[in-house]
Amino acid sequence: MRYDIRLTLAFLYASPASNSRQVACLLPPDLPGIQRVEHAALAIEPPPDERSERADFFANRVTAFAHYDPLRRIEMRLTARIDRLEPAAQASGTALAGLAEALGQVRDLGPASPLHCLAPSFRVPLSEPMTRFARRVLVPGVSAGDAALAVGQALHRRMRFDAEATTVDTPASEAFERRSGVCQDFSHILIACLRGLGIPAGYVSGFLRTQPPPGMPRLEGADAMHAWVRFWTGPEGGWVGYDPTNDCLAGANHITVAHGRDYSDVSPIKGSFRIAGGQTSRQSVDVIPLG
Repeated sequence: MRYDIRLTLAFLYASPASNSRQVACLLPPDLPGIQRVEHAALAIEPPPDERSERADFFANRVTAFAHYDPLRRIEMRLTARIDRLEPAAQASGTALAGLAEALGQVRDLGPASPLHCLAPSFRVPLSEPMTRFARRVLVPGVSAGDAALAVGQALHRRMRFDAEATTVDTPASEAFERRSGVCQDFSHILIACLRGLGIPAGYVSGFLRTQPPPGMPRLEGADAMHAWVRFWTGPEGGWVGYDPTNDCLAGANHITVAHGRDYSDVSPIKGSFRIAGGQTSRQSVDVIPLG
């Protein structure tokens, strides 16, 4: 499936912001066997005084930029055309009981190494309540992939999607206690559950094609950035993407922008500036299927 993607992300400041230095993680990458980028460009207004692009440790495409003069707004506009490949059915993999031994044989410390997604990370500390939750759904002899799917499905049944329940800074433990949140919370909680079982799990940011109700037109700007999880099933099965918010494997409707250990590795924009007063933001996303 090919898509045209348009994203607008704008920040408005109550008073002029100075010494602005930002890093954006918005450009989708080529991922062999998953997606191919035909075109991707990021426009920034006002034009920055400094700009550079590079790959971060996890091979995500990041754009660093700076504005010397004070400004009241920054607007980023992404345009991209992506060919998203239909993945083969995935799950299973190494037996969960043998996964620790398989991890012990891993010598790769590159971007795709599962070893980076096994220990606690900044936004995903290990949690005994979440580990207990995950253990309760396991059955004897289960594979790592099937165990991860079972935990994800159990979490989906017990969590409620509520855009008002949490903020971007809400800890995973708090969202788990409330049993409510958004895709970021669903993903962080599942990552914590799986790491507690010894299954490497990481965070994926990207776009999700949404379907309007039957007979209704698609609304421009109605889509949004999304988050899901990828977990490692062993040396043969490798990484598998799963969307706990929608209880489905990441498929042709999921377009990857970046992956890391948790949201802090892949946040769309981060940086620093000086300001007196607050800021507001707005986001608009269009994911347009081309067939």
